[in-house]
Amino acid sequence: MVRNRGLSLLRKGKSPSVVAEMLNVTPRCIYRWQQEARKPKRKKAACPLGRPRKITGEQVKELEKALDRGAYAFGYTGDYWTLDRIAQLIWQLFKVRYHPSAVWYVMDRMGWSSQRPQRRALHRDEEAIMEWKKNVLPEIKKDSRPERYTGT
Repeated sequence: MVRNRGLSLLRKGKSPSVVAEMLNVTPRCIYRWQQEARKPKRKKAACPLGRPRKITGEQVKELEKALDRGAYAFGYTGDYWTLDRIAQLIWQLFKVRYHPSAVWYVMDRMGWSSQRPQRRALHRDEEAIMEWKKNVLPEIKKDSRPERYTGT
């Protein structure tokens, strides 16, 4: 506000020392205002901070489609993705090297999270487990309410 008023007084022909006295600022401040008015500073938001990303937004979308196809589609034995496997996939698709620890940031950009598959027995019998929780577990535990252990 004060700066704009000072610059308008300068345009009307007042000297910098008179304007400085009128606005109760130093003459050096007036000279700096004039200089900045002639050559305005570049806005900070004009250029992004930090290193540019290695893969573009379109490439991230393409990577997400490839990951959705599953690890089997790319020759892996298990159908799960590790950071190493994703780094190799990025190299195969885009010829861009990522360290496995840096792949995590790409995954975060895509909205993906770290999840591990639950380990379950191959011959797991869900009905037998529910039956055991309903009949045997209440006998073992002090609290004998069956609904506590059956999840209902």
